[in-house]
Amino acid sequence: MEKQFWHDKWERNEIAFHGGEPHPLLVHNLPALGLAPGARLFLPLCGKSLDIGWLRGRGYEVAAIELSRLAIEQLFDELKVEPRVTEVGPLELFEADGLTIFVGDFFDLGREALGTVDAVYDRAALVALPEPMRERYAGHLVHMTHAAPQLLITFDYDPSLLVGPPFCVPEHEVRRHYGAAYHIRGLGRHEVKGGIRGVGPIFEEVWLMERR
Repeated sequence: MEKQFWHDKWERNEIAFHGGEPHPLLVHNLPALGLAPGARLFLPLCGKSLDIGWLRGRGYEVAAIELSRLAIEQLFDELKVEPRVTEVGPLELFEADGLTIFVGDFFDLGREALGTVDAVYDRAALVALPEPMRERYAGHLVHMTHAAPQLLITFDYDPSLLVGPPFCVPEHEVRRHYGAAYHIRGLGRHEVKGGIRGVGPIFEEVWLMERR
């Protein structure tokens, strides 16, 4: 999927994927990660997710990366926080108290720049990518986070019914991408009320992945 696709989505404000509240699956399942107070979570392809403010409000540090600068400018505006903006190689870095967000290509972010994270929360990254990119994404994520424990949200549906994103990522694919690095456990599965763009049935699934 071309980068311009996502830039255009943000420019046209076509962001139905942006939830209007912290994700209930995060709220309900975050304790499963067993994080200590002040733990640092990494959110790949974060957009301007309200999950970020929710996590910060509970004392967690948040690191993230997002392709769209516009999304991150809107995020800081909505948080009412003035960021410090610097350059880190090909990426821009927006920083504030407890918040570190890189702007640019996910694959340009490496271990050293990211630093240590205690867990990963992937709400909308893996499912945003077409199949040819998902294996590369998963491998890079595992490498740069040292296989930090992960809370992953995916969608499962008949792919003939809907042209993603969000893409269908069934259980067997989750295990193919992550099974070598993680013990994987399903925490829940439910049908998305109203489907996506009126198409259904579509199921949302949440996975806990812990380092082998």
